[in-house]
Amino acid sequence: MGTSQPMTPGQEAVHPRRPNAAPAEPVEWGFLSLYVLSYAGGALLFLAPLLVSLALKINQVVGADDAPRNLALVTSVGSLLAVISNPLFGRWSDRTTSVMGMRRPWMLLGLAGGAVGTTTVALAPNIAWVLIGWCTAQIFLNALLAAQVAVLPDQVPASQRGLVSGALGICLPAASVVGTYLVQALHDSVVGMFLAPTAVGSLLVLLFVTRLRDQHLAPAERPPWSLRELLGTFYVNPRRNPDFAWAFASRFLFVTAYAFLVTYQAYYLLDQVDISQDDVAHQIYLGTAVQSVALVSASLVAGKISDRLGRRKIIVTAAATTYAAAMFLIAAADSPSSYLAAMAVGGIGFGAYMAVDLALVVDVLPDATTAAKDLGVLNIAGALPFALAPAVAPGILAVSRGSYAGLYFVAAACALVSAVAIQPVKRVS
Repeated sequence: MGTSQPMTPGQEAVHPRRPNAAPAEPVEWGFLSLYVLSYAGGALLFLAPLLVSLALKINQVVGADDAPRNLALVTSVGSLLAVISNPLFGRWSDRTTSVMGMRRPWMLLGLAGGAVGTTTVALAPNIAWVLIGWCTAQIFLNALLAAQVAVLPDQVPASQRGLVSGALGICLPAASVVGTYLVQALHDSVVGMFLAPTAVGSLLVLLFVTRLRDQHLAPAERPPWSLRELLGTFYVNPRRNPDFAWAFASRFLFVTAYAFLVTYQAYYLLDQVDISQDDVAHQIYLGTAVQSVALVSASLVAGKISDRLGRRKIIVTAAATTYAAAMFLIAAADSPSSYLAAMAVGGIGFGAYMAVDLALVVDVLPDATTAAKDLGVLNIAGALPFALAPAVAPGILAVSRGSYAGLYFVAAACALVSAVAIQPVKRVS
C-alpha cells in the first residue's frame, strides 16, 4: 500500500479525481482505515435496530401476541422501500456534478435523513409512527449505503479488491457487536437503545466523508437522462450480463437465509431456546459476539487468499455451504450453548462469503460508468430478502406448527442453492 495521506476537501478541489478511470495506484492504509470505519458506521445505523431494538420497540407498543405480525409489516415495507431507493440513489450519485463530489453529498443526505427516521422510531407512540420512522430511515440510509459501496470500484484497483472487501467484511460483525452491546447496556431506555448506536455510527461516517478525495463529474460528462434510463435504474439485462445475474441470484438466496435468522432471532430465542424476555438482548449480544469473532477471522483470511490465488468462486461456494450447515445447527439448537456454537459456524460462512462475493461482483460489473447504479441493483439482493422473509415466515411457521426449526431448515436450503447459483459465473474463476 502507498504511504500518502487522505486528502482534505480543500486539497481535493485542486486536483479532483475524474470518474470512470480504473484505479491504478494501491490504496493507502489511511484511506482503508477510514473507509472501513465509515462502512462499519453505516452498518451500525442499520443493524442496531434490526437485530434487537426494533423488535423490542414493537413488542412494547403492541404487546407480545401481536409483535411478530407487526414486525413483519414494518420490516417488509421498509425493505421494499430499500429495494427502490438504493439503486435510485446510486443512479443519482453516478450523475452528480456537485463541487463536493459524486458520493459525498449523498452520504451526508443519507446520514441526516437516516438519523431523523431512527429518532422517529425511538419516540413513536404507536405502530403507525414506528412504520413511518423505519421507512424514512430505510430510504435515507440506503442513499448512504449506495454512495459508500460505490467508493470500492471508484478508488480500489482490482489487485486489492479481495483485501479491501475482506476488510469491509469485518464491518458487519463489528457493527453487530457494538450495536448489540450498546442496546443491552441501555436496555432500560428505549430511546437510548436507538440513539446511542445512531450517534456512534454517524461519527464514524463523518470522519470518512470529511477526508474523502471524491471523484468529480463535469456537467458536460453527465450521462443522458430519459424515462428509459430511469426504468433501467432497477435493472441489469441478464442476457447481456449473465455473470452479474448469477451473482445477484446467489447473493439474494444467501441473504434470504440470513434474513430468516436475524428477523426472527429474538422470538426464536424466546420460544425454542427458552430465554426470558429480560435476557433476550444480552443473549443476542453474546451470539453476535461469538459469531463476529469467527466472521472477522474468516473475512480477512478469505479475502486475502482470493487475491493471492486469483480465485473467487470456490471460496464463495464453500462459504455458502458452511452457512447452510450453521442453519441446520440453529434449527437443532435447544440451549444457549448450542445456539452459540451454531452462531460461530455461521460467522465463518458469512464472513468468507461476504468478503469474497463483493470482490467477485465488482469484478463482473457491467459498466464502470454506472458502478453505483449497478451496485444499487445488487443491493436489491441484499434488501429484498428482508421484505420477503418476514412475509413468508409466518406461512412456514404455520406449516411447521410454530416450530422455528422448520424456518431454519428453509434458510439452510436457501444457502445451499446460493452455492449452486454462483457456479455459472464465467468471467471470474
